[in-house]
Amino acid sequence: MNSTLRVRAAVRRNPYGYMLNDAELTDVLSKLGTRRAESILRNHTAAPGKAPRGPYPRPAMGFVILDPTADVQVGHADAVLGAVTVGDHAGQFLPKAAAKAAAHRRLGHNNGTSLHTDPHLLGTGAFRYGHSAEVRGLIVAASSQTTDQDLYEASRLAAELVEEIAAHHRDYEWRRGETDWLSPDDQPMELHNQMVSWFPDEGA
Repeated sequence: MNSTLRVRAAVRRNPYGYMLNDAELTDVLSKLGTRRAESILRNHTAAPGKAPRGPYPRPAMGFVILDPTADVQVGHADAVLGAVTVGDHAGQFLPKAAAKAAAHRRLGHNNGTSLHTDPHLLGTGAFRYGHSAEVRGLIVAASSQTTDQDLYEASRLAAELVEEIAAHHRDYEWRRGETDWLSPDDQPMELHNQMVSWFPDEGA
């Protein structure tokens, strides 16, 4: 078996354009995917009794990451920040990961809970297995291993992505100095102006 697993990452929606362009955010996901690849390979090839969560069935996984800044009215397909695959033919697991992430976003909690205790919340076409992870508002779902192994790998990717974004944000703050808005021109978005455009002018 190869000593490394192939990692692929792609960004669909980038809410962090004020500090990271799409290529830079893709690099962040690739780096985190490489960390997951090391974990997946280690747990897949571990000697009997040496894998803390049991041996992983296969050396491949798919991850779907949702955009934690997406408005609630945004559809699930448009709320995907990006995806990561680890190993050969891992793309086949992305629809399952996507189903877990969408259910988590809709229900507001780990998809696995409904599967075990509240099947009335699921409907035709729902995926029969969990779990999904949410770390400080960031939802990540993974698929390919057992449910607990999927949950572990998803939660690790989510936690590490939260920390990576925070580190880049701190660097951005030091570069920009004091500003009011996370924008190149330090001005409010048109949306925010529209929200208060009804208020009378001071001269009225």
